[in-house]
Amino acid sequence: MTDVAIRVRGLSKRYQIGEKRADYKTLRESLVAAVRAPFRRNGHASTSADRTLWALKGVSFDVQHGEIVGVIGRNGAGKSTLLKILSRITDPTEGEVEISGRVGSLLEVGTGFHLELTGRENIFLNGAILGMKRAEIAAKFDEIIAFAGTEKFLDTPVKYYSSGMYMRLAFAVAAHLEPEILVIDEVLAVGDAEFQKKCLGKMGDVARAGRTVLFVSHNMAAVKVLCRKAILLNDGVIASSGDVTDVIEDYSLTVALRANAREWPDPATAPGNGNIRLSFIRILPPENEANITIDSGAVIEIGFDNLRENTNLDCTVYLTSRDGVIMFESGHMISSDRDSRRGFYKVTGRIPGDLLNAGWYSLDVIFGEDQRYVLFRIDGVVSFEVENTATGRGSNMSVAPGVIRPLLSWRHSFKEECALVKES
Repeated sequence: MTDVAIRVRGLSKRYQIGEKRADYKTLRESLVAAVRAPFRRNGHASTSADRTLWALKGVSFDVQHGEIVGVIGRNGAGKSTLLKILSRITDPTEGEVEISGRVGSLLEVGTGFHLELTGRENIFLNGAILGMKRAEIAAKFDEIIAFAGTEKFLDTPVKYYSSGMYMRLAFAVAAHLEPEILVIDEVLAVGDAEFQKKCLGKMGDVARAGRTVLFVSHNMAAVKVLCRKAILLNDGVIASSGDVTDVIEDYSLTVALRANAREWPDPATAPGNGNIRLSFIRILPPENEANITIDSGAVIEIGFDNLRENTNLDCTVYLTSRDGVIMFESGHMISSDRDSRRGFYKVTGRIPGDLLNAGWYSLDVIFGEDQRYVLFRIDGVVSFEVENTATGRGSNMSVAPGVIRPLLSWRHSFKEECALVKES
């Protein structure tokens, strides 16, 4: 058997923006299309090229059996599209994929689950989809339930599960039914911190067992720990691949080139989903300051439309250094007692001075519910440079060692007499 588990050659995927894909047209749809046709030919109509989006363009790579490979890149880079093609959820427009082994996928919460079936029934359904015999599934059943922690709801239809319960059971099924190839998208963010830790530990066990893992994540620390190799996607093409440390450095460089403020005046094309739609994200110097320095600190401004009522809505930011280290996490509870309202919110936070070292940083923004479940997340969306100064530092203008550079409070005392140590 060949050592290659996944072989991808010239893979491309094209989408038509704003067009409904259907295998057939009803009479009503045909009549509506005929009425609209003359108006599409005016000067304001968009061309076919304007409506074409290439999510992937000529992607080629190999993954060996037993490798765990990270797939990284900013939002919209093509990561999820790649995994959907590898999981046979969607077909490529061009190119080919060869897969040697059984594939288990976890691309979004509850992938492959039937809402009307119970948790118990979905476990056996997923195992059957993977080609496993009922006895094989039964042998893993107790282990799956113990990992997911959903024993009380085992015979409840999964449509009544919370997003956290859904996530735990979906991951437990994907990880424990032992496919030769495990494909995992950035779904771990749905769970709480304790469950994320369990998932990362389980993926490490999977890799050590010799199975192949393709892991999409914005958590560079997790990618570094789990993966030896990585692939960086940028606008649908492979920008870098190889050693995980080198690829993460390449990703950090692209993040550093981004602006410190981004605005999306058109809500229809702004980043977001059915929960949140962004308006702007800015990192600015404090009032009356020209630049962001180690002394000045910075101001974070986030504007967004909340599209979902009656949630315990929160907004959290991760500040990440150029080499992928998360410097800190900070969050703000926007509403409690499920009193969030539909409409525009602006969240403002301040990074204090005398905290960050000089260098480049980027911001990840996460909107959540109950401070546990992710509603929308965008990573590396803006970046900024903290400039060095000599204020309060004497004449030291070099970049000091350490990931932070706090200005601590010090004091000293003095005596004219020296305390001499007497020899015995």
